[in-house]
Amino acid sequence: MVNKLLVAESLVVFCIVLSIHSVVWDRFSWCTLALAVQAFYVQHKWDRLLQSGGAVFQFRSSANSGLLPASMIIPLLGIVMRERCKASGNVYFERFSVVVSATGMALAYFLSIIALGITKPVPKNTCIVSGATCCAVLYTMKNSLAVSEIIEVLEVLLIFVYLSMIILYLLPRCFTPGEALIVLGGLSFVLNQLIKRSLNAVGGKGDPVDYLLLVTLVALVLLGIIFSALFFFMDSTTWTSALFFYMMTAVLGLGVFVPWLQYLIKRHPLFWLVEFLVQSKTRLYLLLFWTCLVLVACGIVLFQNSKRSKPQVSTITRKYFHFLAVVVYVPGVMYDRSLLYVAAVVCLAVFVLLEYVRFFHIKPLGQTLRTLLTLFLDERDSGPLILSHIYLLLGMSLPVWLFPRLCATSLSGPSTLLPYCGILAVGVGDTIASVCGSSMGEIKWPGTKKTFEGTVMSIFAQIIAVALILIFDSSVNINTGYVWLVGSITLVSLLEGFTTQIDNLILPLYLHIMFMV
Repeated sequence: MVNKLLVAESLVVFCIVLSIHSVVWDRFSWCTLALAVQAFYVQHKWDRLLQSGGAVFQFRSSANSGLLPASMIIPLLGIVMRERCKASGNVYFERFSVVVSATGMALAYFLSIIALGITKPVPKNTCIVSGATCCAVLYTMKNSLAVSEIIEVLEVLLIFVYLSMIILYLLPRCFTPGEALIVLGGLSFVLNQLIKRSLNAVGGKGDPVDYLLLVTLVALVLLGIIFSALFFFMDSTTWTSALFFYMMTAVLGLGVFVPWLQYLIKRHPLFWLVEFLVQSKTRLYLLLFWTCLVLVACGIVLFQNSKRSKPQVSTITRKYFHFLAVVVYVPGVMYDRSLLYVAAVVCLAVFVLLEYVRFFHIKPLGQTLRTLLTLFLDERDSGPLILSHIYLLLGMSLPVWLFPRLCATSLSGPSTLLPYCGILAVGVGDTIASVCGSSMGEIKWPGTKKTFEGTVMSIFAQIIAVALILIFDSSVNINTGYVWLVGSITLVSLLEGFTTQIDNLILPLYLHIMFMV
């Protein structure tokens, strides 16, 4: 049964890859196809290692390795970004996109080599495929990248190696290999970009909101590593440790990360943030509206805990938060994307810091958060961290963060829907598929609990959502590309039906890639 599910997931991913390369073809396309074939072979080795317990680290056991769908995301993102930046005449970001694609290939290939290196006996056929893929990737990089760009790829790969050893050791069973590739690969690229921009002293030349995102992500990761190391030797449940936690967070935040951000944007971050928030009445109204929705979300959590009768709430109850996320993001995308960008970064910081408080049992909120959030756990929260709500936030926010603002002049057709990809894939598609599938679904997809009826309803719901967006958002204009739009939604909905990875993470990214074509 698992093999059928794996084959179905792989077929959908191959259809997405081939569809993209039928439209966009460059020298990296051969490498991407070779990498897809190689990842398909190697993921079987990863799955055997996970089942036998032979993997180096402890990965999430309720899913397959997810190597193929994860391996394609970063390379495909770089390829489609390059085409958009090339069409708009932005040479700098065209080269940047090439580095993104090459980095994604290097990271995916490295993760594959790990599986081959620890598989006994050595799989000869898979090694031959991996060797051919390596030759194709190296040859393409040699003829496509400058020396400085190759060094940048190697820097990201080195950061990824060390970050993986630290995070996967500290957080067992929180990720599959594919999820680790996406999350840790993205963090490695962000850290390298932040170091590069800081050393090159290009501060003040970019958009402050981009620097806010970079510094916030790096700060959250470093704080987590520092506190994990410190609380390894200390009892984190005492009031002394709690005082130390809050003071250390304030000292590092105000003494290191705020000055770092100030160096990059050439202004004091707090003054810039206040000026940014009060720039227009629309922003104040949105902030007031979002504050009300936050209170509603907190009320739902408290209400569900007050009538607690089961260990976990139903899937439909968890989808209340998907609906609230849609209500939050739709007006933000329509009226003020910059504010939504900053608000999502701040919300991510709050979520992660609260998760640190819960994880380390920091008084006075640690035990309370642990009790409140346990009710909303599902089978994917098998590790020490509760990541479902963070993945939901990332799924909704990544299309907003990744929107190519400097290449927006080249966007037309379905690509004008790029900021809505998280809303469509997660807020509408995944929610409708889950609700309809659990309530009326009878025909199950092979090897999974998900149903055919849920997938069909998901496709129709997303198409209806697109029609409503066309009516209410004048910035979206789809004169052509309706077939590609429906095909993209269909393929991503099928991927939702077959994948065992975190759908809140991979579905918006794949829909973002498809729409950007």
